[in-house]
Amino acid sequence: MRKDEVRLNCGITIPVIGLGTYSSNNDRVTTEKAVHLALKMGYRHFDTAKIYGSEGAVGNALRKAIEDQIIPREDVFLTSKLWSCDHHDPVSALKHTLRNLGMEYIDMYLVHWPIKLKPWACNAVPKEEDFEKQLDMETTWEGMQKCLDRGLCRCIGVSNFSTKKIEHLLDFASVPPAVNQVEMHPMWRQRKLREICGKHDIHVSGYSPLGGPGNAWGSTAVVKNPLINSIALKHKATPAQVALKWGLTRGASVIVKSFNPDRLRENMGSLDLKLDDEDLIEIEQLQERKIMRGDFLVNNTTSPYKTLEELWDYEI
Repeated sequence: MRKDEVRLNCGITIPVIGLGTYSSNNDRVTTEKAVHLALKMGYRHFDTAKIYGSEGAVGNALRKAIEDQIIPREDVFLTSKLWSCDHHDPVSALKHTLRNLGMEYIDMYLVHWPIKLKPWACNAVPKEEDFEKQLDMETTWEGMQKCLDRGLCRCIGVSNFSTKKIEHLLDFASVPPAVNQVEMHPMWRQRKLREICGKHDIHVSGYSPLGGPGNAWGSTAVVKNPLINSIALKHKATPAQVALKWGLTRGASVIVKSFNPDRLRENMGSLDLKLDDEDLIEIEQLQERKIMRGDFLVNNTTSPYKTLEELWDYEI
């Protein structure tokens, strides 16, 4: 196993740095170019989702690279996600994703959110009438396991699941989730969640590892934090590299999101950075601050879920 990979409980390995392909502009050409460039720089994990609208572009770029023998399919780790309006039929949802991608299988299929939307709700920011009050996660997970049994994916997991929801899922899951993808960065460290996931051999993958600057729900609070900048100066690195390396030292993988060539290269450079014990102790003492898409979702809809904690029992 390479040093830039970790082994999951399902037996396969996942690259520790992945490229997220959500983009507010959702420009197909730009996304394809970014994937091609990322491949040249050594990226091997590509993260997409139905709701991102990027599955087609990601699939096109990867297929071309595979057809041109730039990289074999088995060296690519591809993740997509079950959107919240598709809980009733994960198998059909994944088959649709595979058609979008032009792939026979994906490596990881995640339940995007532990909330249920009505079948017609296909907007990233749902309306009040789009929400269903109850999510039968047992039925959803049965569908996810069928995806695995039918060879449509190599592993299944979840995203945005709290400790309570992880433990509830484990009460009935025949196949445990291999991954829980959550927001995680030096100012939102997910200590308790990481402990619970570690106890059950569930790998934590951190999205918005830099705090999501540039997104409507994001912030520059991480990359502009004085301590992060001080540590970066000390090691002749960048604040982004420090934030990413912190996540990697905690045993997590990180999903970065930048199509800028310099940023793509900079993010990969975090693999070569070494933080010392003093750095890690100081980061652990930072005041925590949530910077979440979930906050944005709740605050920008009139959904019946009035707080983030009510939405999915997210534990602080």
